[in-house]
Amino acid sequence: MELRARDARLSAWLDVILKDVDGAGERLYARIRFLLAVLETPEEEREKFVRTFRSWLEAMEYESLEDFRSELQYRLALALDLEDEEDERSRLLLKLTGGLSATRERISRGLNRLFLSGRAVDAAFWDELEETLILADTGAETARKLTEKLRGRAATEGIADAALLRDALREELLKVFKPARRISAVNPPEVVLVIGVNGAGKTTTVAKLCHREALRGKKTLLAAADTFRAAAVEQLEIWAARAGADFYAGKPGADPAAVTYEALQKGLREGHDIIFADTAGRLHTKTNLMGELGKICRAAAKAHPGAPHRTVLVLDAGAGLNALNQIRTFRQCCGIDELILTKLDGTAKGGTAIAAAAFGIPISFVGVGEKMEDLRPFDPESFVSALLAQNPPR
Repeated sequence: MELRARDARLSAWLDVILKDVDGAGERLYARIRFLLAVLETPEEEREKFVRTFRSWLEAMEYESLEDFRSELQYRLALALDLEDEEDERSRLLLKLTGGLSATRERISRGLNRLFLSGRAVDAAFWDELEETLILADTGAETARKLTEKLRGRAATEGIADAALLRDALREELLKVFKPARRISAVNPPEVVLVIGVNGAGKTTTVAKLCHREALRGKKTLLAAADTFRAAAVEQLEIWAARAGADFYAGKPGADPAAVTYEALQKGLREGHDIIFADTAGRLHTKTNLMGELGKICRAAAKAHPGAPHRTVLVLDAGAGLNALNQIRTFRQCCGIDELILTKLDGTAKGGTAIAAAAFGIPISFVGVGEKMEDLRPFDPESFVSALLAQNPPR
């Protein structure tokens, strides 16, 4: 009865079923089964969910509810296709607001000084606005274009009071994040190539992507195409187990292109839905290593025509404007379909996201913490609201 009385939102239902649960154990699993049952989930799926979640808790050695509650909500939302837009946005906004505090402090002082009621919109105003945006790591070209867009709007709409331009800046920032439409046609299994420089958080990110798809019922395969570091292969195998994914690795020192080819053959043979290939981190300035990515792409296409279907570049948000050079070089080498920004919760250079999005490549996810569920779908409205310290519009 209490469940029926609550709003039809996953977070509200969890409040009810976890009311007197303080940690892992049979009471928790019984409550999860009950919730899944009233949501008319088949018994086989209920038991599989409980079994995989219990295994994950044991592997992570989590016992306290506060350690795993958000992960449980994340898993249920994906498994039941119940991702609550309002909940998701509010949780992401909270993460981003905290994570972007250093960036916001850097930019807000300048913007608050600029957007004062009664301040004239004159040449000095436009110079200060462009400088403030550059200092926020949006990049000189992006800062110039944003300033010109606002200048044009001010002239067209007859805006003479600087305070009235704050909302216009928000609208123009949101336009930067609007990607061009693209046609996506995939002959299964879908092959996703994950690339990036050393230290960007690429390996943990690919594991989190795999985890997300596994929770949605996809049969996933994680391929270790980083064959240079034995530790990287071992790390990825551990992550694969946590993510509930199958794993493939070649012999130490094997040719990465050959490992990719073999992994795709395994995926085709065993009926996987998605194959994630984790490549070795490489500096974008190393021509020979960049050329190797082209070889990996050719091997993937040979094993499975049309592969890789998506190439995802993982960027450290703290890299600042150096991230732009990475985008240019990697795009020239093997093409980029998506960007993922990691470590957004611990940098003063959050404006890098704006500069990166200006390339017209969509940002699909952002990393806002270390846990599996801390790889969140990127929401431009939440990001811009957190950056400008505003509440997103309803």
